[in-house]
Amino acid sequence: MERTILHIDMDAFFASVEQRDHPEWRGKPVIVGSPPDQRGVVSTCSYEARKFGVHSAMPSREAGRLCPQGIFVRPDFTRYKEASNRVFEIFNRFTPFIEPMSIDEAFLDVTGSRTLFGDGKSIAIRIREMIATEVRITASVGVAPNKFLAKLASERAKPNGLFVFPSDRAEILRLLGELPVGALWGVGKVTEETLCHYGYRSVSDLQRADLRHLTAFLGKGMAEHLMRLAFGEDDREVVTESEEKSISNEVTFLQDCNNRDEVRETLKQICEKVGYRIRKRGLFAGVGRLKLRWSDFRTITRQAPFDTLSCDDFTFRELAFRLFDAEPMIQSVRLIGFGVTNLASERVEQLTLFNSEQNELRAKRERICRALDALRHSDD
Repeated sequence: MERTILHIDMDAFFASVEQRDHPEWRGKPVIVGSPPDQRGVVSTCSYEARKFGVHSAMPSREAGRLCPQGIFVRPDFTRYKEASNRVFEIFNRFTPFIEPMSIDEAFLDVTGSRTLFGDGKSIAIRIREMIATEVRITASVGVAPNKFLAKLASERAKPNGLFVFPSDRAEILRLLGELPVGALWGVGKVTEETLCHYGYRSVSDLQRADLRHLTAFLGKGMAEHLMRLAFGEDDREVVTESEEKSISNEVTFLQDCNNRDEVRETLKQICEKVGYRIRKRGLFAGVGRLKLRWSDFRTITRQAPFDTLSCDDFTFRELAFRLFDAEPMIQSVRLIGFGVTNLASERVEQLTLFNSEQNELRAKRERICRALDALRHSDD
């Protein structure tokens, strides 16, 4: 049975809640964040403000210059959380398979709900209507057979819209081919620049690519990952919070940190803790995930696959640093975290002459890490 996945994203969520609670602000440029005469950044803003060029993470002074008539309001996370809880309660009426991505965004697997509520489009329409009626804000929804396409669909639907990916494969490939490579999951700034350097600027370029050429400068894991996405393939499950199989660690700074080197060193220590925990459980990981929370409490996650199932600190650090280095320090960091998912109890792969050196390096790294584990945790 083909899956039906919904990606639901509230439109300009914080600003929408403010306009809901202040009717006199509706239709006006509302900017949630620090006042324009103080140091700070924009957390989010209404679509009316975006017409002036205002966007998230922009310095508030710059936002005030671009939109002098903007209504600046400080965030009220208590009200935003209350609205979020009501939205997620609506999701629960249709399916228990909900994967929250943030306070205002989630994936829903409604495959098993179709006999009760109709097809994916029908369910999406009902959810949007309930959110509009009961919470009095708007949501954009994407409907597709997998998470990657559903996310792209919701982005295409914004603001306050609904987009259903067609079932025809040729049409899916055409729509994907129009996108820049940066639209693919796992492609950050550095990877996008590398792809463009080698002549891959659009997804259609990747659809015509030679996998061996991509592997030569991206590595086997990332090359195969991007090729799958370029053809609309994504087998990730919608993972509920209670089911998630992952190992992670995070650190909240006592004071928000704007020193990239200090944040990077903290990330290194986190990777070592995650590495020790996964080795202690005798597991290997297929995907690494970075978590960053800025000083305004906005949280982002970035993830990418390892070239092969891994458990050593060196590999974890390399991927974590690559994801972190691709993110500009738009403001001070409140929290940094790293975790691994797609866990397996064994690593089965074909050994060949071409990857023997990589296998030897990986084995050496794992021996070093296990030796350090024995020294550091001899009392465990």
